[in-house]
Amino acid sequence: MDVVGSAAQTLASSDPASHEAVGASAADVEAAWNDTKLAQVLYHDWEAGTYDEKWSISFDQRCIDYARDRFVAVAGMPEAPYGSSLEIGAGTGFFTLNLMQAGIVVSGTVTDISPGMVAAAKRNAEGLGLHVDGEAVDAEDLPFEDDSFDLVIGHAVIHHLPDVEQAFREMVRVVRPGGRIVICGEPTRYGDVVARRLSRATWWAATTATRLPFLRDWARPQEELDESSRAAALEAVVDLHTFDPAELRALVRRAGGRDVRTVTEELTAAWWGWPVRTLEAAIREERLTRAWRVMAFRSWILLSRLDERVKPVVPDALYYNVSVTATV
Repeated sequence: MDVVGSAAQTLASSDPASHEAVGASAADVEAAWNDTKLAQVLYHDWEAGTYDEKWSISFDQRCIDYARDRFVAVAGMPEAPYGSSLEIGAGTGFFTLNLMQAGIVVSGTVTDISPGMVAAAKRNAEGLGLHVDGEAVDAEDLPFEDDSFDLVIGHAVIHHLPDVEQAFREMVRVVRPGGRIVICGEPTRYGDVVARRLSRATWWAATTATRLPFLRDWARPQEELDESSRAAALEAVVDLHTFDPAELRALVRRAGGRDVRTVTEELTAAWWGWPVRTLEAAIREERLTRAWRVMAFRSWILLSRLDERVKPVVPDALYYNVSVTATV
């Protein structure tokens, strides 16, 4: 049995009602330390039910614009929509569904190693009145024939893959001649170090402050904080790589990509965004007012614009996100 089937069976035996309802128990975490692909399924199946809320994912104009802008920043605006698209590591469908709504993609296939994520993506598509095909697959061994798609996409996915170069070889294989690969939102080495340090400091400050008597009703219940701590433990297993832009370009060329290009984004925006996400994970949902969310998002937008303006004088490697594109 392959890793996707094996992990799904493990989850089903823990809770026959739903893969997505399964928490990451101490036993799950212990087993996953020695099997990164099992860890990917356990972690992402567990995350599937709350992933959109955690990362502020939506399918309205805000995220349609964000997905389109990330795509266009690295690959340019296509003269005509891509007829068929395959997404690896699709999660709950953020990239595919928003690119379909933006008119960049006509027909989408979503894949993920997590059955729970694929199910969530298909539900999101149905809610939008869109149709996507979807199945749980390993990105390093895609079950599609050569030259099957006009476009292969991914968002925040290749840092989870044990063999990134093999995954790109598979992407090259399934793209038709003249097609394109677009992978966005991957962490750089420097950016990831800064983000994790800021997140740890924010988590400590928030959880310490909310233990004070006059702030205790701001804290999330202890069981939710414990779940977040277990998630953080599994993140150490599922987040496998960070990238140097030049080295990523070289890797994609070795895998067979042509006209390879990278673009980096988010400097001060990441310094703001990661503490905000961490704080929101530590505070009760009802305390997070609409005014707070609007302020946080607008601040991120303003800082992102600042980051674009200083790019001529700031090395690419210092930015948090790197995206890469190649033709076939």
